[in-house]
Amino acid sequence: MPRAVQFDEYGGLDVLTVREIELPELGKEDVRVEVRAAGINPGEASIRKGLLHDRWPATFPSGQGSDLAGVVAEVGIDVEGFAPGDEVLGWSWDRSSQAEEVVVPAEQLIAKPADLSWEAAGALHVVGVTAFAAVRAVDISAGDTVVVSAAAGGVGTVVVQLLKVRGANVVGLASEDHHDWLRAKGVTPVTYGEGVMGRILEATPDGIDAFIDLFGPEYVELAVQLDVPPAKIETIIAYEKAQEVGAKSEGSADATSPEVLGEMAELVALGKIEIPIAATYPLDEVREAFQQLEDRHTLGKIVLVP
Repeated sequence: MPRAVQFDEYGGLDVLTVREIELPELGKEDVRVEVRAAGINPGEASIRKGLLHDRWPATFPSGQGSDLAGVVAEVGIDVEGFAPGDEVLGWSWDRSSQAEEVVVPAEQLIAKPADLSWEAAGALHVVGVTAFAAVRAVDISAGDTVVVSAAAGGVGTVVVQLLKVRGANVVGLASEDHHDWLRAKGVTPVTYGEGVMGRILEATPDGIDAFIDLFGPEYVELAVQLDVPPAKIETIIAYEKAQEVGAKSEGSADATSPEVLGEMAELVALGKIEIPIAATYPLDEVREAFQQLEDRHTLGKIVLVP
């Protein structure tokens, strides 16, 4: 029997376990995938803690994870386009990807480009489609100036690069430890914290066309104070604040599709976007992986490699 990450109640890292599970029966349009890499995301930590119970309640025992990449082991009788041995990436809606094997509908998988590493492929879904949704929401034109909060996080590193691909001038808010990486991607780094408004204004003498918040409501408020029009303010996390000021709050659910994931995978495979991998952990060290994630000072993605 394959092993998977599960938890039986809301709580801290100590509720996470790795145990043998029984996979669901393979449906006619399902694919069984041997997982090679599965990214972890802040939202999963929040779900485990019970912080999102009203929005996304857990059913116990609960698995974890949506990002996945691996090798097809078995296909349902009605599946076309995939066969055992194919390398794929995609997502699970069932919180089940942090596992040695997973069963998902074929429509939630795409072929893995040969030039895409397992780690990048397994970390791509959530950050890739979320970044796509956020950039699409602010509807920029080439030459526009966009400020991005949490620019060195898992989603942030993809957002700033996708904005550059679209021709924007990008200002990224991040700790000084990550400024060199941002500069290397053509992004103007600005240190967050006290006095950040003045530093942003200094970095944007020709004005700000859009603001993408990836951290919290204080940055939506900051965007308002910077006179960014509400229609050009996007947040992936501060839903109530967005509603209050008339900003947008589009995220992964608004852009999840094989077509969008395929577009993002191709950009990474072509070297136009990098998925920085901060660390990889075996499945048995899932607690250590989430501890690093929850310390909130990681550049890029943390990936489980079953």
